Amino acid sequence: MYYVWTIVLAVGLIAATGGVQAGPITFNSALPVSEGIGILRSQVKLVRKSGDSTVQNRDLAVTTVPVVLAYGASPKLAVFGVLPYVDKRMNLTTGAARIQREAQGLGDALFFSRYTVYQIDRPGDTFRIAPFAGIKTPTGSHNERDASGELPRILQPGSGSWDPFAGVAITRQTLDWEFDMAVKYRMNTEASGFSFGDEARADASFQYRVFPRTLGGGGVPAFVYAVLESNLIWNGKNRAVGAADFNSGGLTWNLVPGLQYVTSRFVLETAVQIPAVQNLNGSALETDWTWATGFRWNF
Repeated sequence: MYYVWTIVLAVGLIAATGGVQAGPITFNSALPVSEGIGILRSQVKLVRKSGDSTVQNRDLAVTTVPVVLAYGASPKLAVFGVLPYVDKRMNLTTGAARIQREAQGLGDALFFSRYTVYQIDRPGDTFRIAPFAGIKTPTGSHNERDASGELPRILQPGSGSWDPFAGVAITRQTLDWEFDMAVKYRMNTEASGFSFGDEARADASFQYRVFPRTLGGGGVPAFVYAVLESNLIWNGKNRAVGAADFNSGGLTWNLVPGLQYVTSRFVLETAVQIPAVQNLNGSALETDWTWATGFRWNF
């Protein structure tokens, strides 16, 4: 009898409120946000880049702390707001000296909505297709300076531009596992004579419950999921005063192992993005690794 009620309660939370779910760590899923329910999500994301082939021998460290608020406006419509804090530090060689240039502050906020256009709900199984669209707004500064002059755009907290994006997310979830995929395209526009290259990405995530191995006992326990994700990301070349920067943009494919601790109210998660392929243009900096850890809380 406990087994039956555990399944009933778990399915109800998965299909109706999203309260017990794993979900991808590095991108957005199609799982619903129940009407009137809010979700607070935040991560600490550390990125290390190096491999500079120029005499400057640049290495870049970026720490990003995005705060995400999601709200279920209707059974099918969810709205999202993302405000990041960023800390960027670059070491480079100029002449005979090794210097550090850095900037900190609020980054560019994102606002988007997601609408479920197709869904199938069966006992212990749910499937969703949900397009989404939004815009990145220029809330972060893009004209910071230090003792060496104006910082390069790669170090600025913001871009200064209004950048629309759109895509679609697909989710299939059972009591034992979940599979998510999403495609997204962002068109980066010009600000102060500069534009970052457009971005296209295709993401996939598989989460499998490793603890407890079977459902049972009194109520819904905490779950532990093993996660494996894939990020295929293409970036176009940056442009300054209309001219392309041939040392920017390219193709990256990341493999992302991770873990999630899931309860009916909150999720703790951590993952490491490992570049499996980096086909970048010119002397664009390669990513060594990216580590993300954070939480989700339903309220």
